[in-house]
Amino acid sequence: MTGDERRSRARGLSAWTTRRWLRAGVAASLVVLTVLGTAGAYVLGRTGTISRDLVDVRSPALTVAIRLEAAVLNQETGIRGYGLTGKAAFVTPYKQGLTEQEATRAQLARLLRKDPDRLEDLKTVQDAVTAWQERIARPIAAQPAGSPSPLATERAAEGKALFDEVRASLSAQQERLRADRVRARDDLMTTMTLRNWVFSAIAVVIVVLTALIFEGLRRGINRPLEQLGADARAVAGGDFEHPITPTGPADLRRLSSEIDFMRRRLVRELAVSEETRLRLDAQAADLQRSNAELEQFAYVASHDLQEPLRKVSSFTQLLQRRYGGQLDSRADQYIDFAVDGANRMQILINDLLDFSRVGRLHNAHQSVDLDEVLERTLSSMSVGIEEAGAIITHEPLPTLVADPTQLGMLWQNLIGNAVKFRRPGETPKIHVTADREGELWRFTVTDNGIGIAPEYADKIFVIFQRLHTKDTYSGSGIGLAMCKKIVEFHGGAISVDPDYRDGARIVFTLAPRPPETPGTDTTPEATRAEAEQPR
Repeated sequence: MTGDERRSRARGLSAWTTRRWLRAGVAASLVVLTVLGTAGAYVLGRTGTISRDLVDVRSPALTVAIRLEAAVLNQETGIRGYGLTGKAAFVTPYKQGLTEQEATRAQLARLLRKDPDRLEDLKTVQDAVTAWQERIARPIAAQPAGSPSPLATERAAEGKALFDEVRASLSAQQERLRADRVRARDDLMTTMTLRNWVFSAIAVVIVVLTALIFEGLRRGINRPLEQLGADARAVAGGDFEHPITPTGPADLRRLSSEIDFMRRRLVRELAVSEETRLRLDAQAADLQRSNAELEQFAYVASHDLQEPLRKVSSFTQLLQRRYGGQLDSRADQYIDFAVDGANRMQILINDLLDFSRVGRLHNAHQSVDLDEVLERTLSSMSVGIEEAGAIITHEPLPTLVADPTQLGMLWQNLIGNAVKFRRPGETPKIHVTADREGELWRFTVTDNGIGIAPEYADKIFVIFQRLHTKDTYSGSGIGLAMCKKIVEFHGGAISVDPDYRDGARIVFTLAPRPPETPGTDTTPEATRAEAEQPR
């Protein structure tokens, strides 16, 4: 084989997949095992055939031939004694010999029915015995008893010659049967030796095939997979520059190449992601700083607007009281607009100030009995509740570590909205529940009011978002946004139950202990200083 042919053959084998290698290995193993199995089956069959022939034919045939000789000898002894003495007692062995002769001949003929040569020997024996019987035994046996038979004396020499032929034919028959038995035994031993060699070869081949299969699996599958796993673990451990080395059959090399392609793509994506993360971190820092500045600005702006707004509100109310009815109707209308605008601005600034203080001023965590907080809230809202005729019920509420002021604001906004957005002509019914849900507490505030359309379920928690005009329902649009901020500050979430159709159901969760909020000044001095500033 030339060098080009060897290289071409190597390239062809390197293109084989795991399945093709397995198929080739299994096919070769099956061929070898089939050949050896066929040889083993032949040897086993041959051993069985020879064993059966030896046990069922050759050995019994020799035994029966010996018995046949004994039967003929009994006949010769009986006839010779009867011929010499004339005593009837010698006829009995002769007759028994005849019976045994016939039985053994028939048995021997049945045993040797598939062996023409031995049947020919049996025929020779039978012919010799028949000649002796017809010429000597039967004539002498037909003589009357009581005196020696003259025929025995006359044919003594002839009888001896005939019986010698019988003896010779019997001896020849037994000698051939012994030779057949010896050959069968030798064949059996040879076949058994061959059988042992064949099965030893089968065992050796099975061991070799097993070793080859395991070695092939180790070299072709296990080792490449171990290499692939080691490379993958190195990459998973953070060494993204570690290459994936293709080894093994073609399909495993393709898999390694695909994984290495994925690794290279991940390296590129990680580089882009790292760059993006750095930009996002910078933007998040800017956004956090901007939010803090906006929150501080909202607080300062709402706080500093209190004084000029009070002046505007006070003087417009003075104008209304002093000059109301003294000017024309249009002037009175302008004054009313100014008073109403100042009052609404006062409410909006107060709500905005409360919203900005959530998590900054009201951050005194302590053990809070929500039943007591809810009762105090309902007591402070008793006038509005009585005017609306609302029926408010609640299940036993838990005790949490929280800010009592913030939770009071939470109940006030939720209960207040449920009372405000009631159905005309129907008694407001509000029910509060609390259930443990994993590590959190799940609360619901259910009413039978006008409800909230599903498309507005998220919009209502955005600050300054209103679903109704100020002429229909009063409010600043900050209440539910404040509720969302309070709930999230206490490690929970708030939403509208979209499956409830008979009103509105607000669902929110609270953690048993609120998470720590970094960057918030919650010292008693800072809290007290901010709380003491005039509104």
